[in-house]
Amino acid sequence: MDYEKFFAERINALQDEGNYRVFADLERKVGAFPRADNYRENGVEEVTVWCSNDYLGMGQNEEVLQAMREALGKCGAGAGGTRNISGTNHYHVLLEEELAKLHGTEAALIFTSGYVANFTTLSTLGSKMPGMLIISDDQNHNSMIEGIRLGRSEKVVFKHNDLEDLERILKDVPLDRPKMIAFESVYSMDGDIAPIKEICDLADKYNAMTYIDEVHAVGLYGEHGAGVAERDGLMDRLTIIQGTMAKGFGVVGGYIAGSKAMCDFVRSFGQGFIFSTSIPPAVAAGCRASIQYVSQHNEIRLKHKERVRYLRQKLDAVGIPHLDNPSHIIPVMVGDPVLCKQASDMLMEHYNQYVQPINYPTVPKGTERLRFTPSPLHSEEMINELVACLVKVWEHLGLKKAAA
Repeated sequence: MDYEKFFAERINALQDEGNYRVFADLERKVGAFPRADNYRENGVEEVTVWCSNDYLGMGQNEEVLQAMREALGKCGAGAGGTRNISGTNHYHVLLEEELAKLHGTEAALIFTSGYVANFTTLSTLGSKMPGMLIISDDQNHNSMIEGIRLGRSEKVVFKHNDLEDLERILKDVPLDRPKMIAFESVYSMDGDIAPIKEICDLADKYNAMTYIDEVHAVGLYGEHGAGVAERDGLMDRLTIIQGTMAKGFGVVGGYIAGSKAMCDFVRSFGQGFIFSTSIPPAVAAGCRASIQYVSQHNEIRLKHKERVRYLRQKLDAVGIPHLDNPSHIIPVMVGDPVLCKQASDMLMEHYNQYVQPINYPTVPKGTERLRFTPSPLHSEEMINELVACLVKVWEHLGLKKAAA
């Protein structure tokens, strides 16, 4: 077999389909978010970033940066290894305590990323609990799907946010069989939100555990930023809350929160935890500082909601089609992979507006989109400029507008 030919042919096929991913070469600028420098063949241009998952701009927060500097000065760069050998630092302990406090749980456990948290926890529960059944929403993130697959427990998929379908499945499972409903709070591509209370009601009725992925919600929802479950007063009804520190908290790392016994179980049996080098102490310190700041400053969430509302209003005014949803995620629909890439390229190359095209397999074919995530640091002037640029791109490419 000609291995290099195989690699090249597959890449060429992706390019022909319009699904080849090109990464923008960006340099974030401290104190200037959402501005960044874009390195191009002909030089460097300043661009406005519209698709960052640093939803609140906390990666630029001075209290976070200072906490990281102090920890770096005290502990150095790395953690020293896995948590089991030499990599448990006092900053890790403090961060886990802060996360448990945020979610009102007995304990928390940190991982190198939200992906690893999902992958490890779900695979561990699936493989170590005899007879385990995991009932998974059909729009769950790849990290959840792969974790469930690796655990090799029985899995049943229910229709997205469909309570009738979920109950249909639960009715056929013996009450005493170990089972868990796995779902997300905010779904990152369409921006819809799960019916958490109703799912918890079904879990109680049919003796199931609940596993909620709040990665696109922590920091952004609830009085203290603990997520949609906090906003709705439901945190105490969930068995496992999973989150990230890379989005609303602006740093990096993932975690689970729940009972002390459950966290200890995953800590003791989860291979993705046991064999992974732990996050650097400076990172843990920055995460903790960000959580503390966000939990005490609800005004940042209110400003964030206002900016989201303002962008939606401006898009509506000019007929740029976007999915209506109750979250902070604004998917502007294109519906064609080639045109979606062209729209993204035009925005960047001609107008210095950066938004990454979202194509298959991240979203189903025919639903390609530009995914906008305005932050509290995007001004009204920035939003007005973006919308004016979108109108020009839509006209140039002949893209469909929303019905008046």
